Formats: sequence, structure tokens, C-alpha cells
Amino acid sequence: MAREIRIEISDEAYEALERVAAEKHVPAEHYAGSVLDADLTRARFVEGARSFVDQHGRAFAKRFGHPADAA
Repeated sequence: MAREIRIEISDEAYEALERVAAEKHVPAEHYAGSVLDADLTRARFVEGARSFVDQHGRAFAKRFGHPADAA
């Protein structure tokens, strides 16, 4: 389910958004949504990676060893 969010940005930022969106042949609103979605996806990935390392990092290092330069 999609939800609407309203934000205010400077005129300069909106003009830049319109230029990039036009280069990609998409409406500025759709481009802004895809940029926001990509940023949030990246943040969720990094959070998940940190969680994985916290949970499994020691076992991984024990099984496969440490990097040669960390010795």
C-alpha cells in the first residue's frame, strides 16, 4: 500500500530535482519517491548487515580466521 508524504524543499533543490527527473524521463514526484525509497533501502541493508555481524561475526572469524593484516 502506497502512502503519501509531503515535504518542503528549497526552490534550488526542487529545480535540481526537476532537472534530474527530466533527464531520466520521469515526473519529479516519482523520481523523488524512488530516491527516498533507495535511501531507506540502503539504510535497512546496512542495519541488517550490522546485525548479522553482531550475531555471527565471532563464529565467522573463528571458522575462517582473521584478515592477514589484522594479526
